[in-house]
Amino acid sequence: MSTPRAVPVSLAEIARLAGVGRAAVSNWRRRHPSFPARIAGTDVNPQFSLTDIENWLRDNKKLKKSAEGEWLWPRFEALGGRDETGAAIEEVGRRLAGRGAAGGAAFPEETMALIERAVDLGRREGGPETFAFLLRRWLDVHVRQIATTPEPLAALMAELATGVAEVDGGVTMMDPACGTGHLLMAGAQVAEELGGGAPTLLGGERDSVLAALAEARLSLAEDAREGESARIDIREGDSLRDAPFADVPADIVLCNPPFSERDWGYEELATDTRWSHGLPPRTEPELAWVQHCLAVLRPGGAAVLLLPPAVAARKAGRRIRGSLLRTGQLKAVVALPPGCAAPHSVSLHLWVLRAPVPGEEPHAGGHLLVADGVSRFPRDPGREWAPDWTAIGGFVREAVGRTDPAEVSPFVRRVPVIELLDDEVDLTPGRHISLSPADTAPRLAASWREFKDIAASVTKSARLLAALELASGAQDSPTATTVAELARAGALTLRGGQQPPEAAVRTGAPSAEGIPLLTVPDLLSGGDPRGHLAADDPAVHEALIAEPGDIVVVGVARAFSAWVHEGLPTALGPQLHAVRVQPEQLDAWFLAGSLRAPANVRQARTHATSSSRIDVRRLQVRQVPLREQRRYGEAFREIAAFEQMARRTAELGAELVHDLGDELAAGRLVGGV
Repeated sequence: MSTPRAVPVSLAEIARLAGVGRAAVSNWRRRHPSFPARIAGTDVNPQFSLTDIENWLRDNKKLKKSAEGEWLWPRFEALGGRDETGAAIEEVGRRLAGRGAAGGAAFPEETMALIERAVDLGRREGGPETFAFLLRRWLDVHVRQIATTPEPLAALMAELATGVAEVDGGVTMMDPACGTGHLLMAGAQVAEELGGGAPTLLGGERDSVLAALAEARLSLAEDAREGESARIDIREGDSLRDAPFADVPADIVLCNPPFSERDWGYEELATDTRWSHGLPPRTEPELAWVQHCLAVLRPGGAAVLLLPPAVAARKAGRRIRGSLLRTGQLKAVVALPPGCAAPHSVSLHLWVLRAPVPGEEPHAGGHLLVADGVSRFPRDPGREWAPDWTAIGGFVREAVGRTDPAEVSPFVRRVPVIELLDDEVDLTPGRHISLSPADTAPRLAASWREFKDIAASVTKSARLLAALELASGAQDSPTATTVAELARAGALTLRGGQQPPEAAVRTGAPSAEGIPLLTVPDLLSGGDPRGHLAADDPAVHEALIAEPGDIVVVGVARAFSAWVHEGLPTALGPQLHAVRVQPEQLDAWFLAGSLRAPANVRQARTHATSSSRIDVRRLQVRQVPLREQRRYGEAFREIAAFEQMARRTAELGAELVHDLGDELAAGRLVGGV
């Protein structure tokens, strides 16, 4: 029997597995002689044996009740390359779905033991959940190699397709480039809500590992559903070259095809019968996928594709775009705001198509619906941005579902096809939507009102702050103390935040009972929490919750700040700290203002790692009477309000410049300067 290989883990991974901060792991290593010795890496970035670490944590009663899957994943990751790990995860899914071992599959003894351990965990804690966890971790590791469709976007595409197609239930859904099955999963869910019988799910995928994972994933999901299970048929192969489902008409096709592939089969497919709108140029592979999806639809069926924005405007594809418009098969083009899916830097488009029913007349005198989500959901280029899927989904569903798009938004329009059939046939939504004065005037008026209110508040705040006089001459500086000393004296309590289990973090706006989760990346991208914890999730009991009146301190130099928390209770992530003062000894605003002083921060900075951190316990505070603290606290509070108003003034000013510039350029200036 071969000796199992040691699975290496870093200090950061140990901290995540144990549910503590990295500093705590470093302290364990320094204070406990029994802490396992490193097996690889360097003194700065050591690596340890996962088995030794697990045993040490258990022996020292530091093993948290975290998901067992967290301990399984490093062992899967250590199996080898992308395909080896993917095949092992697929085998776990296959066995959990009751399909037995894959024919011809041969895994090493060590890998088989790991697969069986994961299967045992799945049978105890839920097969779909265990498989989904392993698959998500695998996709996260290989995110640059494997493009996926975010679940909210996949659900939106499925809803659009079922709304346009003439379906009554028992539908056949197809994804000719299915990857790991995100779109088919969403399609199955929508089909279940429609009722009328179990759907048929067809998927084509040229990557054998992805195809196997998609089949296992869909099979597990269907086993977990009540009632009749869907028929699942995932085939390995290139859908453009091989067309594995050429003889199976589909009611609905959902597709996120590969982008910008020049070697898509231009030469060998030149005479293919699918090109009813013309042979796609070599540089237009996406239009080949569009025509393939139309070719496999039954009459009245619908397809929704996620495409790069260049497909709507490139000169080489204008003839095919014109044909799609003249035949009435292209129904809508929706521009999503950048960041909705990879590549995140561009505004991807949704194309909604419908196969004609025999007897329908082509109507070049019809209309194309265009929706400009880029203008509807603007983003600050200086900040990171996370999509609000509730708002985006509502906007797109309303735009495509309404007969009169003007009722939905000024960012939606039905464009006469005759206007589009020019030399460019440019279908980019933003080119065909211009806001009228009736749309922009109310927003401008509201912006000016807010600007004037802020300007008045800034003037008042500036007058108060300008009245503060700097003392001249030598002054006796009061004795300073540190946060650590104040904590030992009982004047305050200091607690550090931690990363909740990945499965506990939800994205989007929280419900009324949800707890916002604030992290350092949130602060770097604007300050608003992008995730939250469900109030009934066990992770809430382990999380650090900042209550109103607590001081939040950031322990990372590039995002350092300290403020008195005044909003809803908020969970704090790693490198965020909560300080709670004894009000009879310390004024919260005085302490927060003192902690964030630039000179104070410089002396508390540590360069132990490549990213400079702040040792919060070393931050200093002047020892002054409580009455004087309160006087200084009021000044610190005024400074914080002034800072917030100055920031909002800059944002609002940029918006006003943008809107006024558009109106002036359009010649809609009334009055004079």
